[in-house]
Amino acid sequence: MNGALFYRRLPTPLHAARAGVGALWAASLSVAALLLFHPLALAALTLAVLGAAAGAGVGREVARALRTAAIVALPIVTVNVLVSREGLTVFARLGDLGPFGQGDLTVEALVYGAVIALKVTLLILIMTLASLTIDPDELLRALRRFSFRSALTASLATRMVPLLAADAQRLAEAQRTRPGGAPRGARGRVLLLGAVIGGSLDRAMDVAATLELRGFAAASGRVRTSTPRGDGGERGRRGFGHGAVRLRRSWSRHDLAFAASALAVLALALAARLTYLASFDAYPLLRMRLDAATLALCVALVAAVLLPLCDRRGVEL
Repeated sequence: MNGALFYRRLPTPLHAARAGVGALWAASLSVAALLLFHPLALAALTLAVLGAAAGAGVGREVARALRTAAIVALPIVTVNVLVSREGLTVFARLGDLGPFGQGDLTVEALVYGAVIALKVTLLILIMTLASLTIDPDELLRALRRFSFRSALTASLATRMVPLLAADAQRLAEAQRTRPGGAPRGARGRVLLLGAVIGGSLDRAMDVAATLELRGFAAASGRVRTSTPRGDGGERGRRGFGHGAVRLRRSWSRHDLAFAASALAVLALALAARLTYLASFDAYPLLRMRLDAATLALCVALVAAVLLPLCDRRGVEL
């Protein structure tokens, strides 16, 4: 499970922030990636996300996600170059492609496809960073006041994913130790998938029986919130079902820093989109604003993303 992308607590500012704030921060980065089209602004945001991953102690895992992004990005660029006919700067002529028309490949289509691929890559990196640094249990606990059973189901599902990955790894190793070796190709993958699914069904039945014995079917999901005297804002958790007690947690400096970072990133992205501060047009000819204001926007985006990770106080496990 060395390459599995699952949350684990690390002594970093992003891990120290509450899960709701971390999710808001990741959502703001995603919205900024969707709003921005200027290649330089997107590149700056990508570098900021990679820097945030390094600051959160998950840089190696997020860098590995670039492989998946490359697999997705390359077809996007290729298809856009072959299909788009709106550009005027032709760099290659493939002749008549029948129902697809004249095969003129343009620089505009290539650049626009690269921009879309960069957006997809950025979203993949953001989601990977969020899955590695935001506690899913804490996030789901915040949702149980709205739907207790849905939150419990989602929490169990996220907990089962690492177990399924571990089962798949153990079964694959067991297959390789057989005298004839593991089945190769599609047949081997189908057999492995069938074994993992069968084991997951057995585990699901065991979990359902355990929950029924503990009375979760009758739980109302009400949570009593209290703040004991002399408590410095630390959380206490007792159970997930009926009558569970959750101590109120005060906002830390990391919560405030990442909330401010999320607002700053959103404000910068909206300002760039509404004021044409980072304007970009691919068709019919490339037009891209590149001046001091655009460079300042890129620097501000990087600073807004990375500054909350500079405060290392109070991140001990």
